[in-house]
Amino acid sequence: MPFPQPAVVLLSGGLDSATCLAIARDRGFDAHALSVAYGQRHAAELNAARRVAVALGAREHRLAHVELGQFGGSALTDSRIAVPEDRESGDIPVTYVPARNTVMLSMALAWAETLGAGDIFIGVNAVDYSGYPDCRPAFIAAFQIMARLATKAGVEGRPLTIHAPLIELSKAEIIRLGAGLGVDYGLTVSCYQADEQGRACGRCDACRLRRAGFATAGIADPTAYC
Repeated sequence: MPFPQPAVVLLSGGLDSATCLAIARDRGFDAHALSVAYGQRHAAELNAARRVAVALGAREHRLAHVELGQFGGSALTDSRIAVPEDRESGDIPVTYVPARNTVMLSMALAWAETLGAGDIFIGVNAVDYSGYPDCRPAFIAAFQIMARLATKAGVEGRPLTIHAPLIELSKAEIIRLGAGLGVDYGLTVSCYQADEQGRACGRCDACRLRRAGFATAGIADPTAYC
């Protein structure tokens, strides 16, 4: 039998990225999980990422560091900016982190080239998302074009593929898919202001989407709330 092909999977420790890792493993990839400490306030998600990587059988799990918080501009990296609660949909919220997915995908791209991997997985979602411009199909398509132009692998005819398997799914559909693949969502942390133990606030956008997703999916919500 041929050896499984390596793939880099961006793993935040949240519900979506855990599902994405399960999908990559189910498709037969040898998954190399990459988490990024970018100065986020909800650092409990990084501990969750470690748990998820082990539980879902990642080949290895690496934690990269980049200090996006030094630039400010987001409630997720600046404790002086309040995380919105009960926000109405509309404008891009203050939880948007400028260039976050661009930076994370670039780091995944670097590791993928080093591994000789032709595939990168990211758990962005354009249906039940909070208005972030870097979660849209157009962004993923543009980054893939850039990756094929900017890498040795791409120039030599071995272009990388960016997989965003959740991009057109609702939160409930993601949960049902992950549950079918054996994801233990009790290991994950989605809350924008989780405490040190990973307990969720239950009020921010991420918590509201997650709770509604479990309810619509008809699956018990394993989230620990404060």
